Amino acid sequence: MNSGGEVGVQIQQGRGLPDFLQSVNLKYVKLGYHYLITHLLTLCLIPLMALIIVEASQKNPDDIHQLWLHLQYNLVSIIICSAFLVFGSTVYIMTRPRSIYLVDYACYRPPSHLQVRYHQFMEHSRLTGDFDESALEFQRKILERSGLGEETYVPEAMHYIPPQPSMAAAREEAEQVMFGSLDKLFANTNVKPKDIGILVVNCSLFNPTPSLSAMIVNKYKLRGNIRSFNLGGMGCSAGVIAVDLAKDMLQVHRNTYAVVVSTENITQNWYFGNKKSMLIPNCLFRVGGAAVLLSNKSGDRRRAKYKLVHLVRTHRGADDKAFRCVYQEQDDAGKTGVSLSKDLMAIAGGALKTNITTLGPLVLPISEQLLFFATLVAKKLFNAKVKPYIPDFKLAFEHFCIHAGGRAVIDELEKNLQLLPSHVEASRMTLHRFGNTSSSSIWYELSYIEAKGRMRKGNRVWQIAFGSGFKCNSAVWKALRNVNPSPNGPWEDCIDKYPVEGVPVPSLSMKVADLGVDALYISFVTEETANLNLTNGSKWPCISCSYTCFSLAIPVFFYTAVSYDIIKTLRRDCNTPDISQLRIILNQSTQTLEPKHEACLSISCAVPFLSHLGCLKGSDLSHLLHVRTHLLILEDSS
Repeated sequence: MNSGGEVGVQIQQGRGLPDFLQSVNLKYVKLGYHYLITHLLTLCLIPLMALIIVEASQKNPDDIHQLWLHLQYNLVSIIICSAFLVFGSTVYIMTRPRSIYLVDYACYRPPSHLQVRYHQFMEHSRLTGDFDESALEFQRKILERSGLGEETYVPEAMHYIPPQPSMAAAREEAEQVMFGSLDKLFANTNVKPKDIGILVVNCSLFNPTPSLSAMIVNKYKLRGNIRSFNLGGMGCSAGVIAVDLAKDMLQVHRNTYAVVVSTENITQNWYFGNKKSMLIPNCLFRVGGAAVLLSNKSGDRRRAKYKLVHLVRTHRGADDKAFRCVYQEQDDAGKTGVSLSKDLMAIAGGALKTNITTLGPLVLPISEQLLFFATLVAKKLFNAKVKPYIPDFKLAFEHFCIHAGGRAVIDELEKNLQLLPSHVEASRMTLHRFGNTSSSSIWYELSYIEAKGRMRKGNRVWQIAFGSGFKCNSAVWKALRNVNPSPNGPWEDCIDKYPVEGVPVPSLSMKVADLGVDALYISFVTEETANLNLTNGSKWPCISCSYTCFSLAIPVFFYTAVSYDIIKTLRRDCNTPDISQLRIILNQSTQTLEPKHEACLSISCAVPFLSHLGCLKGSDLSHLLHVRTHLLILEDSS
């Protein structure tokens, strides 16, 4: 800094080494290694078989005759061995797990008059009179950053002013969703309701008496000895739990069908208070449901779409923080809603890590398991400073159905599992078109893949969902044929519009400006602030992001929170910032934060810089986006 108070900035551009990990040659080396290890047993058996054939070809008729005479004099041994062989084969056939086939499924598509646009959502929220200005502004910002489109659906009762939630309206919503999806399922499969032997219904927040499963039994006049179950309070991952329960029942009861109905009820669970951690579900959850037909009949293999390969469930409910991170409760005003804890991301990350640790050995090729094991041994025995090897799940699955719980969930799984944008396209588009439909979202995603014509025979699908409790559950399916979408699917008349341009699809290496705007969303979700005393005696309300990202993730939220504070300062100092000033402040911030240590940044690293620039009390999203545009121009010009 010179005497005039101007800051001099010197930018040096160094020539970095090429990224050898992205080298084409190394790519082919890894593919060759993967092929070699995967087919190692076959490659070893080929020389052995050749040796046996050569030896057999050298035998003459006399040798064969001598062998036959030897067997004739050992008839008792042959009979005993044959008996053991027959007995063992019979026991294996009788006790082996039965194959579970997914014959078909149907997703509910609400009528168009239930669609809600952004401006309708905000106007109705304002006219109810239940939300103060802070809560309305919070909902607006969450909605704009949520990834939801303009064609999602809310129940009939929420379209009235004021809203009219009631038990009758909630029952009507449940009937429309469940019966609508079941009607399509029975029509597409030509299965009679009387043929259903097992019924499993899951809905977390609406559990009337008689139960939802009883409502279905009464509607379709199902048989009297049906095994019916009603799962409640198990969150967005309950759809996979319901499939697991149906699978276990199908292992016991032969030659029958099981129907799984997954839905959520919004009518009686809309939050009309001002607590920000309880307002988020209002912005994300929408009407939806799905009905799935499973079978253990061997004859259904020919017409079934998929075969269930693996199902892995992880429950972290023994931990108190995990148990309360998604919690239905009353606020200080006595209004009921679902509260999201600031520890949600860290807990979800731990659950995901446990789940994929169990799932990995079941699905990953031996090549990936050996690489992971070698890295682990090198780190433990030789104390080598090597990064943990993240298995490439793209070698195990062709398609991914990640629960569309929100944009942040999809972003983190895409980044930490090193997926491509095409792998999470179904999840992003489902969130955009239908919103978070809770446990049924993974079926809307599978339907999207089918509607795009991408499902081929032998393809493997990974469905993964998170739910309260806290749970992370995975289901793996294998396509039995080239799967075409069923009639009257949810994407039937709109699939050509997707993927929608403009839906945020962040890359794995985010820019500072992108992280800054993402921090706006994070700051509202956490509601966690820390007053740090600065040198001038003032206090700066900083976001204390104590999250850790999902499995094996880098806690970049520290960096995003600091970036958000920097952009707030820019907003205060200049409504229309010029490039030179942005360059100076951006360079100062990166020098202060030491980006080479981004993985372990603390919010306190920014205190000297923030104390120099002062603090800002408020900010507007449109101005943040305006500053973000200039920052992008600055970085592109660099």
